[in-house]
Amino acid sequence: MSSPEEPTKTAEFLQMFHKQKDFMEELLKENERLRYRIASLQAPGASPAGDDRTVELNRRIRELEEKLAEMEARYKRVEEENKEFADRYIEIEEQNNNLANLYVASYQLHSTLDYREVVRIVQEIVINLIGAEAFHLFMVSEKTGHLELETSEGQVAPVQVIERGQGPIGKAANSGENFFAEQVAFREPTPFDEPIAVIPLKIKDSVIGVISIHKLLVQKTAFTTMDYELFTLLAGHAATAIFSAKLYSTSERKLTTLQGFLDMLKGPTK
Repeated sequence: MSSPEEPTKTAEFLQMFHKQKDFMEELLKENERLRYRIASLQAPGASPAGDDRTVELNRRIRELEEKLAEMEARYKRVEEENKEFADRYIEIEEQNNNLANLYVASYQLHSTLDYREVVRIVQEIVINLIGAEAFHLFMVSEKTGHLELETSEGQVAPVQVIERGQGPIGKAANSGENFFAEQVAFREPTPFDEPIAVIPLKIKDSVIGVISIHKLLVQKTAFTTMDYELFTLLAGHAATAIFSAKLYSTSERKLTTLQGFLDMLKGPTK
């Protein structure tokens, strides 16, 4: 994040920049005035006594021209430094914004233990922060080990179950490695078996699910550095949040079932 001293430094830099610009304008005016005086002295009918004065004025003009050239060079350097400073400022602002987005996304993922709510938050992150328009979320079945469709956005999935190792989605689930297509900008969602990106959701080395992306928003033509950071966030934080919420929901159901069984054993109270 930028330090509190940066606005002060920026003001001082701009003040110096304007002073140098004013000084250059004064040099130009002085140069023009001296040239006019030389032209007057060299005009027909000018007195010979003005020759020494003309030589002195010519010397003065050369000095001013040298100073002007030096100031122009300094002015160009200051302009370049000013552009670099502005570019750096924009870069820092973008980094701050990206960090804020990552923090908000991480906080939202761990703000609840409700399984459906966590899945909805994952969908919002993929839509609003990554800019995906069509994607699918698959979870690994504890019973079969296959990928089972959890939810879809922007495209109807033709299958509900994918075997691990089957197609790009199943292969990503097997390897645990992200998959990115060479081209990611399309007007319509890509075919189901040709995703533009597949992100495995992992807890350590165990894949618990995958997100397959098939279309980005129209204005988005490529993945950015921020997108890759979000993919890393999804791979770890989203997986942990989903797994924790799923365990919590399962334990809640078991607890409710057990409590109901105990109540049944106790029989009706008198």
